[in-house]
Amino acid sequence: MRAIWSGSISFGLVNIPVKLFSGSQSNSLDLDMLRKNDLCPIKYLRVCKNDNKEVPYEEIVKGYEYTDGEYIVLTDKDFENASLEKTHLIDILDFVEEKDIDTRFFEKPYYLEPDKSGVKAYALLREALKRSGKVGVANYVLRNRGSIGIVKPLDDALILNQIRYRDEVREAGELKLPTGEQLREQEVALALSLIDQLTVKFDPAKYRDDYIDDLKKIIEEKAQGKKPKPQGKAPQPTEVADMMALLKESLKHKRKEAA
Repeated sequence: MRAIWSGSISFGLVNIPVKLFSGSQSNSLDLDMLRKNDLCPIKYLRVCKNDNKEVPYEEIVKGYEYTDGEYIVLTDKDFENASLEKTHLIDILDFVEEKDIDTRFFEKPYYLEPDKSGVKAYALLREALKRSGKVGVANYVLRNRGSIGIVKPLDDALILNQIRYRDEVREAGELKLPTGEQLREQEVALALSLIDQLTVKFDPAKYRDDYIDDLKKIIEEKAQGKKPKPQGKAPQPTEVADMMALLKESLKHKRKEAA
């Protein structure tokens, strides 16, 4: 893996030099954009709005429109100088219980690796977090953007998990949601029994993106000149009158599988 950032973790007066590595990757299918009539690949160009001429990447700079039509150009050094401390620091502000953080806030994980001079301090923070059961809430700057995340231990590693700011999470108040008044206790009891039947220990290796495999089957069929067959059937909403019968049937099916 290649480090995407280097700096320090700070808690109290302790600074731990670290490198940051991405902890996730995308497995999406790579699709090209084509012209419909002859399947010619589409090329995207960076074009100047004034003269419609293509601009080479090395001639492109970033600018802020200070007044109408007047721009202030910002360099990489300007972004760094905006706060030398913040651009090189993962600053732990507080320690909290991880269970207190709403799952809507979690966004992206990163691995933290200690520099040679920070090995002991890194191990100290990791062990202290393990024994306390807490996670650290930290400020940092990555890719010219101020971010917030939690620092937590995972086996021998420390992870920085980027989380969203409060104003980036939408509330559900505008949605038309049902109350529980129309439910019968017998229905709830059956649903709880089904949940118990389906409860297992979480194993992330068990889950994979089957949709990509289904899409590849469609591609293979079209490559062979065949008309693709729909994969499965679209689900139909359950009628309220059938709810009890379907819950009972689901329980019966799971018991047969277990047997």
